Amino acid sequence: MYDLIILGAGPAGLTAAVYAARYKLNTLVIGKINGGMISEAYEVCNFPTYDRVLGSELTKKMIDQVKKLNVEIKNTDISDIQKKDSQFILKSSTEEFKTKKLILAIGTERLKLNVPGEKEFLGKGVSYCATCDAAFFKDKTVAVVGGSDAALTAALLLSEHAKKVYIIYRQKKFSRGDPTWIEQVEKNKKITPLFEDNISEIYGEKIVKGTKLESGKDIKLDGVFIEIGSKPCDSLPKNIGIKTNEKCYIIVNEKKETNIKGVFAAGDATNNSLKQAVTACADGAIAAYSAYLEISKEK
Repeated sequence: MYDLIILGAGPAGLTAAVYAARYKLNTLVIGKINGGMISEAYEVCNFPTYDRVLGSELTKKMIDQVKKLNVEIKNTDISDIQKKDSQFILKSSTEEFKTKKLILAIGTERLKLNVPGEKEFLGKGVSYCATCDAAFFKDKTVAVVGGSDAALTAALLLSEHAKKVYIIYRQKKFSRGDPTWIEQVEKNKKITPLFEDNISEIYGEKIVKGTKLESGKDIKLDGVFIEIGSKPCDSLPKNIGIKTNEKCYIIVNEKKETNIKGVFAAGDATNNSLKQAVTACADGAIAAYSAYLEISKEK
């Protein structure tokens, strides 16, 4: 029986683990993707102590810190959560874990375009991670779909490898991104924005050959990088009756408590207004502290 299980190994979960270790809680972190989405970030320029840092480097430092504190990080998928009396049972396909308190730092999952060819060509020219796959498109022509910071930084990274980068965005201009990224994209001669348009089909043979747009345009290219946002992973919270808002984000109070006693939530999966690594870290610290106080009162 653990004092605390933290579900999720992104900035929120890893920070919660650091604080839990300092509070001497018997803690387990469970996370299929160590580092969460931040590990795929091209550059992080708004994290304290760093002017700029690769997402993968920031992730590694967080994971190393947790391991130095002797907190186990288990790389597995949890398929079910059950509440039995005052404890919680988490189940994977092969194991079962029991805990007194639970922090959900489960993050979000990437949105799909849901157009013909997207699923068929995944890994064959379609990607959701420029950081992972940009190097495979040296001297190729690619497209990025989206207009957020993630899309803009993906385009900038791809421009270091590809000969041509399109940004396909349904709005009239870049209105959601950081002005610094927008300025860099606009100055980059390899990048061409296509506004007020969207992909209707991705086609090819064994690999991607091109894409058709809603405007009727047909663009020959070698890769499509989809960066249209994310949505909360809401199936597990619903299993134990955790309340979510109309967009399926977990509702928490200032202590990061959910409506279920003993369950806390932190990071991008919650109803916080700002989804950033630094705010996720703050959430994780608060959630771990709240869990510690609850455990202390029950002793």
